Order: sequence, then C-alpha cells, then structure tokens
Amino acid sequence: MISMAEIDGIEDWMIGQALGTPDMATMFGEMCVRLRQCNVPVDRAMLAWSTLHPLIEAELAFWESGNAVQHEQITHTEEETEDWLQSPVRAVLISGEPLLRRRLTNANAPLEFPLLQRLSDTGYTDYMVMPTSFEIPAIPSEFASTGIVVSWATRDKDGFSDDALTAIQYIQKRLALAARATIEGQISKTIAETYLGKIAGNKVLNGQIRHGDGQTIDAVIYFSDMRSSTAIAELLGPDAYLSYLNTYFEATAGAVLDQGGEVLDFIGDAVLGVFPIGAQGLETAIRTALATADDSRERLKALNADPSLAHPLKAGIALSVGSVMFGNIGVAHRLTFSVIGQTVHAAARIESLTKTVGTDVLMTEDIARLAGQRAQPVGSFELSGFTDPQPLFALNAPTPLRS
Repeated sequence: MISMAEIDGIEDWMIGQALGTPDMATMFGEMCVRLRQCNVPVDRAMLAWSTLHPLIEAELAFWESGNAVQHEQITHTEEETEDWLQSPVRAVLISGEPLLRRRLTNANAPLEFPLLQRLSDTGYTDYMVMPTSFEIPAIPSEFASTGIVVSWATRDKDGFSDDALTAIQYIQKRLALAARATIEGQISKTIAETYLGKIAGNKVLNGQIRHGDGQTIDAVIYFSDMRSSTAIAELLGPDAYLSYLNTYFEATAGAVLDQGGEVLDFIGDAVLGVFPIGAQGLETAIRTALATADDSRERLKALNADPSLAHPLKAGIALSVGSVMFGNIGVAHRLTFSVIGQTVHAAARIESLTKTVGTDVLMTEDIARLAGQRAQPVGSFELSGFTDPQPLFALNAPTPLRS
C-alpha cells in the first residue's frame, strides 16, 4: 500500500534539497531509497541531464537497489556507442513522447531495444522512461528540449501499479525542480570559472561583483606571448590559425593551470597567469612559476617535434613578482576580473625583451635568486614603474640527471 502522505514527506525533503547545493547523484540515490521505503517498488533507476560545460556534454546517475549510486560524465569528444544509439532513453528524447513503458513479462510486449531483453533476462518485469523538460542553458543538440530524463524499472511480479506510477510521476516533477536549481548553480559556477578562472570566478560568485571591488595581493606573474603571430595568422588563415592558437594556449596556459596557477586573461595571443603567494609563501610560489616555465618549454618542444604542426611554435615567457591589484576593472555594466599594477606591466615589458636578448624565458632578480645556477644575467633594462634599470636573468634549461 502506497501512502501519498508518505510521498509528501519525500517532497518536503526534495524541497530542502532544492534550497541547498546537493550532489545530483547522491540526491537521486537517496530519493530512490526513500521511494522504496514508501513501498514504491523501484529496483533500478537512471537519471540523465545535459549541462553547459566546455568539456562535459551530459551527466548521469545510475542506481540499483542494494548498490551505491554511480555518477558518470559524458564528454563532448566521446563517440556515440551502439548501446546509446539503441537506447530507449535516446528514443524518447528524439520522439518527445511523455512516457515509454514496456511490461517485460508480457509475451506480446515489444522488446525493440536490446536493453529491455537484458532486463527481462535478469528478472525485471516493468520498465519506464519519462522525460521532464525545463529550459537551461545548453549547447544545441539533436534533442528538441533540455531538462532531465529518468528511467525506472522494477522486479515486482506485478510491475508498477497505478499507485506506484502516480507516485513516481509526482516525485519526478519535484526531482526536476531540485535538479533545475542544482544544474543552474553548477552552470553559473562553470561559466564563472571558465571565463574568469577558479580563484576569480569564486570571488565574483561570493560577492565581489561591483565596479572597483578587489584587493591588493602579492603574486608571481607569468606572461607569455607567441612569436611571429601576425605573419603566422596571415599564412594559415582564420580557421587554421584559431586551431594553431589553441594549441599554443595548451602549452602555455595549460601549464599554468596544471601547476596550480590561475589564467586571468588571454590578450590576443598572450597569456597572463598569476600565482598568488598567500599562505603557500614566496618561495613556493616562485618555484611553482619556474616549474611552469619549464613545463611550457617542454610542451612547446613536444609540439614542434610533431611534423603535422602547421608552423613552428615559439614563445617568450616572463616571470616577475610583487604587489598587484586583483579585482574588477572596466565599466559598471561590463567588467573583467584581472590583475593590474607595476608588476604586470613589468612582466609584459620583460617578455618583449626576450626577443632582444635572444632567449625564451626572462625573470626578475627576486625570482632568479631561487633559480640558483640556472639563472644567467643578461643585463639591466629600463622597466615601466622603476626609477633605475633593473637586472634581468635568463632561465637556463635544467641540467639532466645522470643515470
């Protein structure tokens, strides 16, 4: 016997979830357990939803009675599998029908999807797929709408009763409300982190959104610029150059991110990265920035060894350290979160000197002290914001370890 008063208890719990920041998979698994406790005979369920993310196309949560819920992310680059192409979930998303149901014990039931035969062979008696549509930001796809889609299956000998179907439909709408709030929150966080960086994105989401909001911090600045970019752009043409440019960014900005830094801006073909000193201390921040420069060198070397590369990739890299203003700049209705100040200007100027000096990495004296014997003096130069010429140092490649 299914009591709708008990189902209302799940609804109240779901509202609480919607008001928080739940993990989608965990919430879904808990909901399935609660349904079983209310005598709704769910033995297997899957929740799928699309999202807006540079790497991830969709996500799903799979739950089976007695097992922990499983969470899976499907990337944009993954090829469609045969299981997916023959999936009843895909069929419903394409057709737009509100309910697909198959009673698996009925001798005349169509088992047109391979999954249904597998479920029947393992004791399942009833299977349903129901989509619940709602609008969220998403990349255009073959499906007409966005939202969630849920499959439900039972091993109960009589399948899903009318009362069970009513309860599932009732709860799925409440699940959709909680899912929508959660997905939109995730998308907001993704957009902020993708376009501003994790540190800056979190600062904006935590309230630093007004014109002029920011703070002065001590940081190591990484500034990289691609060599001969104008000539290469003319040689390759727009489409090929965009791909080439992104390859360069993987070698430079990718190194910053992988070493734990923050990429604050792409200025044409230049990369502005920052390593806040904070609790980690000056020495750790500098050593991380040096490791990033080495990583960028190695990535560029590997790319240039590839004969399919359209044109050799060369870049200048500058490292400087000091106080910077980290915050919102621009006009009230169009802001960007970035770093400004003498240290940043110095880094840009130092990078431009890599061509004059004939090296690929230049650094200030404060950074050179921690580079040890790898630091090679190249002279003193006029830098914006400094009264006297400043000594600069090339970063020699690390000495290979002897075996």
